[in-house]
Amino acid sequence: MVTQQRGGLSTAFRVAIVVNALAVLAQAVTAGQLLSGAAPAAHGMGAGAVHVAGLLLAVTGVLAWRPGGGAGWPALAGLAVLLLGFGQSMTGGSGATAVHVPLGVSIFGLSVWLLVWSFSPRVSRI
Repeated sequence: MVTQQRGGLSTAFRVAIVVNALAVLAQAVTAGQLLSGAAPAAHGMGAGAVHVAGLLLAVTGVLAWRPGGGAGWPALAGLAVLLLGFGQSMTGGSGATAVHVPLGVSIFGLSVWLLVWSFSPRVSRI
């Protein structure tokens, strides 16, 4: 039973990181469009999707850790993605691109790293 639970929670974490990575990628695309003068509303709405995806990632990371018996660091990484996303949202409307852009790059890098790690053949359990 524990193996099935762990496998299901690992799958849930993988689904969450895919959703998160897609939301972050969409934000990167709309940020590029914003720089060219188009689609400001899409970038603002996408922030909500990134927050929801970050929350999903953090929750599935915690579930894979505590009841699932997996490592705790993916939960911390999911929490970092969530908190960095909130920080980025707070700096987005204020025109503080010197903070907003590096936070976005950090979120993107962390999300891609988690995505690659979660699907690597070496990962037997999360």
